Amino acid sequence: MVADLPKRIFILGLGYSGQAIARRLLALGVTVDGTVREPAAHAIDGLARHRLASDQPVDASLLEALGRADAVLCTVPPDADGDPAMRLVRAALASSRALRWVGYLSSTAVYAGRDGGWVDEASLADGSSPSALQRLHAERQWQALASERGIDSAVFRLPGLYGRGRNALVQLAAGRARHVVRPGLVFNRLHVQDLADVVVAALQHPRPAARYLPADDEPAPPQQVLAYAAQLGGYALPAQQQWDDPAVSPSLRRFYEGNKRIDSRGTRAMLQWQPRFPSYREGLQDAWEHGDGQRLPAGA
Repeated sequence: MVADLPKRIFILGLGYSGQAIARRLLALGVTVDGTVREPAAHAIDGLARHRLASDQPVDASLLEALGRADAVLCTVPPDADGDPAMRLVRAALASSRALRWVGYLSSTAVYAGRDGGWVDEASLADGSSPSALQRLHAERQWQALASERGIDSAVFRLPGLYGRGRNALVQLAAGRARHVVRPGLVFNRLHVQDLADVVVAALQHPRPAARYLPADDEPAPPQQVLAYAAQLGGYALPAQQQWDDPAVSPSLRRFYEGNKRIDSRGTRAMLQWQPRFPSYREGLQDAWEHGDGQRLPAGA
């Protein structure tokens, strides 16, 4: 059974993913409010923006909008104590009479490396890194709130997001691309527009304590994606580096430790969803056609 979309949705965190989701919901006629650190940022027609920062009191207009929302989605990264946005508004969420659904954008970092093996919705979240533990803590905070309220909830464990404005073409054009190689490494990706579709589908198929692993169809080595983008844009590949080269930063080396493939068949069946961008090729082609990585004429 497909449910109607909520009439009002509040998005905590209008960053890259939050903006894409907000635009999709607005196009479907949903009223959307969201939070930003600076009100002047992220202007989107029809979207009400509220400032939310840990060093400032929560504004009354934000709390009023939050109290009217049927659904709340959080995209804010966690810290050592879980979800920093939830800490600021939990009392309002706990007392809201309108709230029927909450969602949280998490990460596949909650799974330890699998040496290229597969994870799905039933896999043990056995990650032990600080980022994995913080994500799991934030997930549990949202699930506990939903359980206390007796409402539906969804956790979206996401691979690396990309799309227009954030991809290998942009990195090559800016001279920021890194050609780091770890033999045998593969991982999935998810186009941000596919993420927006997944969130809409989850709202239309509400469930208690739902867990989703949306991903593309092709786990691929990062150097393969970079090579495709370089060919598409006519760029030379940067010099190759091994992932354990001392010149590679510790944070980047940690990123290359997450060697696993995502089986999203369960998510697709539950949400009746298929990706519009089944691999990085379609996603990069779409970005190229919309101007990403295009060189400006000399003197422009």
